[in-house]
Amino acid sequence: MGLLLNCLRAFFVGGLLCLIGQILIDYTKLTPARILVSYVVAGVALTAVGVYDPIVKFAGAGATVPLTGFGYSLVMGVREAVGQYGLIGALCGGLTATAAGISAAIFFGFIMSLLFKSGDK
Repeated sequence: MGLLLNCLRAFFVGGLLCLIGQILIDYTKLTPARILVSYVVAGVALTAVGVYDPIVKFAGAGATVPLTGFGYSLVMGVREAVGQYGLIGALCGGLTATAAGISAAIFFGFIMSLLFKSGDK
């Protein structure tokens, strides 16, 4: 029963974040790129003021997998690195914490560019 409840929470919160993004696409003139950047910045801002951490504890992957979770990972990496290395940690902590995700995005993007031909709609 615990696993099912965790899955439902993750589905609900992740779906809510996607719903907000879809509403922004449908009812504003924001481009998808600006919405994506806004989600990362929102994740950073919400983590900085202490709002996003309880959401992550509640929803798990439903809050850490979307782009707001990337912002959350950046902040948590910076916090840890600053505590460990001092001010220099502010420069390297975020990249260290998110290096695996960034590397995977670059690698799989490259593989997809080799497999598929791009074209205009």
